[in-house]
Amino acid sequence: MTPIAAVAVIGPYRSGKSFLLNQLLSLSCYEGFGVGHMRDTKTKGIWVWGTPVELDVNGVNTSVFYLDTEGFESIGKSNVYDDRIFALATVLSSVLIYNLPETIREADISRLSFAVELAEEFYGRVKGQDFAFEPAKLLWLIQRDFLEGKSVQEMVHEALQHVPNNDGDKNIDQVNQIRESLAIMGGNSTAFSLPQPHLQRTKLCDMKDDQLDPVYVKRRQQLKELVASIIRPKIVQGKLLNGQDFVAFLEQILEALNKGEIPSTGSLVEVFNKGILERCLKRYSETMLNLTLPLTAQSLRDAHERSRGDAMKSFDEQHFGRNHAKRSFMQLEEEIDKAYKNVILANDYQSAKLCEALYVRCEDEMDQLQVLRLPSMAKFNAGLLQCNQSFEQECVGPSKEKYEQRMMKMLGKSKSQFIKDYNQRLFNWLVTFSLVMVVVGRFIIKFILIEMGAWILFIFLETYTRMFWSAESLYYNPVWHFTVATWETLVYSPILDLDRWAVPIGFVLLILVIYWRCYCKRKHGHWLLPLHSNSKGGPSRPRSD
Repeated sequence: MTPIAAVAVIGPYRSGKSFLLNQLLSLSCYEGFGVGHMRDTKTKGIWVWGTPVELDVNGVNTSVFYLDTEGFESIGKSNVYDDRIFALATVLSSVLIYNLPETIREADISRLSFAVELAEEFYGRVKGQDFAFEPAKLLWLIQRDFLEGKSVQEMVHEALQHVPNNDGDKNIDQVNQIRESLAIMGGNSTAFSLPQPHLQRTKLCDMKDDQLDPVYVKRRQQLKELVASIIRPKIVQGKLLNGQDFVAFLEQILEALNKGEIPSTGSLVEVFNKGILERCLKRYSETMLNLTLPLTAQSLRDAHERSRGDAMKSFDEQHFGRNHAKRSFMQLEEEIDKAYKNVILANDYQSAKLCEALYVRCEDEMDQLQVLRLPSMAKFNAGLLQCNQSFEQECVGPSKEKYEQRMMKMLGKSKSQFIKDYNQRLFNWLVTFSLVMVVVGRFIIKFILIEMGAWILFIFLETYTRMFWSAESLYYNPVWHFTVATWETLVYSPILDLDRWAVPIGFVLLILVIYWRCYCKRKHGHWLLPLHSNSKGGPSRPRSD
């Protein structure tokens, strides 16, 4: 699509801006912009000549639009309204023609203060990047009848000279500040004089070129050539604007100007930085959303600082303006802080959720270890250690400290309860084991040594310990410690967990015993172990004297 350029004419009302634009477009008053002959202003707001003029600008076909603006200081209009018109024309145009009758007044220079602020904010290079806005060419057009004396360029130079201020007047300081700031646009401005086309100005629209002042006709042609030579396509942030882009650009400007009662450079900066700010904030948010939560507070803070640094760097490289961009910086920082607080809340929630799940899992494991079929201190300690280690490794985030305290209390209570029940359960198991072995030795395998050993163990546990050892002293006796050590060795080891395999092992042993009794006895006809003798049904031995 064809790049766009705009030529705008600004100046006091009734200064001939509409007629000048028609002259530049080679149109009559009846074909082009409306020209009024009354004291009231004819042009309202900003008018755009709808048919662009196609020009070749440095080999690029460019569509040039001409903008006619309502004059300053018209009757019934406030300065705020004038400022909006001036601001819109200043930002939109590629060439800004400042049309002044006869001479330059102090008010005309003060009127440029807004353009100066825009130059400082937008026309300067941003951190070595391309121009945020390609600065408009400022053309001082002085229409006057007297051509003697100083040239218009000298008039402009003299008007922009520093005003002495020996008394320290604040108003003069402000005037001088405007003059100094105009130096920013110094290389971007030029001056041109144009005589009056005819003394009878109310009849200009009905006059042909041969009826106009020949000097005016010649200077008008030179003005056309000058304007054509300084026109450049409108560039915003290094991009040539086409028609669609230009309309979007215009919408941005209108949004900024309508944002407050008084248009300001700051409001313009905010609007133009709005899209950049949103993109940078989105970049920060996407980076933070890609984090796998929960994280430790320090890790989350480090990730935040990295993401924030990238977002701020991106904004610093793209933002509009220099001075007023500080507010956009502050707004971006505020938005990032809000997003970071939301991430902190999400991290707290995920941390609490994870640590709670780990805590409940450990609590369930401790409950299971409390009801082991074969009590084992070694197995309980191993389970407690594994549970504590997994919690330390997997529970992360700000909730870890709180849940660590709960975990320590829960594990401490579980261990105290297990130790309290452990000795009594082990004692009961040994008594039960001795009775079982009595039955096994007596009736199943009929091995008298096993039966005798089982009876000895039973009598020892039920009589000797109760007669000579108290309930407390039993568990501190070396014999009991030896018994506990032997039990722990048999019941639990890293290789064999008898609590888990007791039933399968018992079933296998039962099958082996049955096989031994039923098959081996028939095959060999006698037992290899000393068995209980049964004299019933056997041959009677003769008595001896």
